[in-house]
Amino acid sequence: MNIDVLLQFAWIGWLILIGLFLVIEMFTLEFTFLMLALGSVVGLIVSFLGGPAWLQLVAAAVAALLLILLLRPPLLRRLRRGGDETPSNVDALIGMRGVVVQTVDARSGQVKLANGDIWTARSHGFTLPPATPVVVATIRGATADVVPSDREGLIA
Repeated sequence: MNIDVLLQFAWIGWLILIGLFLVIEMFTLEFTFLMLALGSVVGLIVSFLGGPAWLQLVAAAVAALLLILLLRPPLLRRLRRGGDETPSNVDALIGMRGVVVQTVDARSGQVKLANGDIWTARSHGFTLPPATPVVVATIRGATADVVPSDREGLIA
């Protein structure tokens, strides 16, 4: 097959490559493959303008590289800017109020938190009898370190 015939249909290859990059981008959502697809659009344009294969490849590669370096970072920042700042999981428990269910000391105990969860608890320097109001200072594994709620100012 003649190389000139292949170059006449290079646009089909560019379209396939653009489609492939866009499908991959739909799964990754990190803008990398979107930038590669846009770089491939540049290669497609050079192909339509009659540029040789090497020029198509160089133009596509340079465009993709510039887009990845210059456009992708601000797009990612903008995407993540509106993220939910509400603490979740264990972070949401820090500072939560609760009440002692089973005497809490430096080794063991249980507290019922305001969200209804019952946690194994420890209290360093305090022995807390049942019904004592407490505040979660830290979480270590599956154990809440608590302080009496009148001492919550001591939480670092």
